[in-house]
Amino acid sequence: MTTLITGGAGFIGSRLAQLLVSRDEPVIILDNFNDYYDPAIKRENVAALPSDVIVIEGDIRDIDTVQRVFREHAITRVAHLAAMANVRVSAELGRLYSDVNVNGAVTMMDEARKHGVEVFVLGSTSSVYGNTTKIPFVEVDDASFPLAPYPASKRSAELFAYSYHNMFGLNVNVLRFFNVYGPHGRPDMMPIKALKSIVNGTPITIFEGGNLERDWTYVDDIVDGVAAALICPLGYQIINLGCGAPVSLNQFIHIYEDLIGKKAVLKEVPTPPTEPRITYCNNRRARELLGFDPKVSIQEGLTRTWEWYRGRYLKG
Repeated sequence: MTTLITGGAGFIGSRLAQLLVSRDEPVIILDNFNDYYDPAIKRENVAALPSDVIVIEGDIRDIDTVQRVFREHAITRVAHLAAMANVRVSAELGRLYSDVNVNGAVTMMDEARKHGVEVFVLGSTSSVYGNTTKIPFVEVDDASFPLAPYPASKRSAELFAYSYHNMFGLNVNVLRFFNVYGPHGRPDMMPIKALKSIVNGTPITIFEGGNLERDWTYVDDIVDGVAAALICPLGYQIINLGCGAPVSLNQFIHIYEDLIGKKAVLKEVPTPPTEPRITYCNNRRARELLGFDPKVSIQEGLTRTWEWYRGRYLKG
């Protein structure tokens, strides 16, 4: 049961690889190690994995590379996590986000169905719900009004995935991740940026007085959900993967302040049109279909994140 993880050198992908390897499951990683953030971080992630993990440097948009990977390896499951992420960054890069997140996903699904892959897990995002006022977010809610190219591209990939299930019988589990955080997090993500800002005494940008709420979900809980989805051929399912307990940015920052022992410097700016007021996960379907059971509270998760950051960057 060999699993191909695209984006396997990244934040979630490398943690998934660690989990599967700990279960003695063969893992292949396909990652292009791009420079959206420092590629050295991704190389450190894969360097920490056992030597029997196969790491292939290549782009999911490169048909020749993807075909070769499937031709040379007996892949039974795919965790498609490679993507251009970050809602705000996507605002100026619509063509790139469409190319990677839609064309790349289609390339992967095309080879997966040709090679008889048993389960294809498509990483998606809670951002597809846009600025809905219906909470908590349920999978059947309308996702027709994304606020930026990133969620628009992810919703497009979800629709392509349904077509591949309909035409070819590909089992696809679409997982809508809610605000993932934790140790080894991407440096462009708010949890790491806020931590660095408090430590360095630089301003944290906030919107709406810090009252916007996000359903922060610890990376290990997310990875457990992905691993469960990889062994569940369910036809075509869209599944929310989140903690189910929104936290305001103010609460988030206060926890960090208590952990670090230092007050944050805040800078309020107008809310950009890419930002929803809240993300709030109804995870009932994940619990029922995947046995999903998020265990790490925001207090514990931020404590672990701070301990990792302090050990990694503040040794002196």
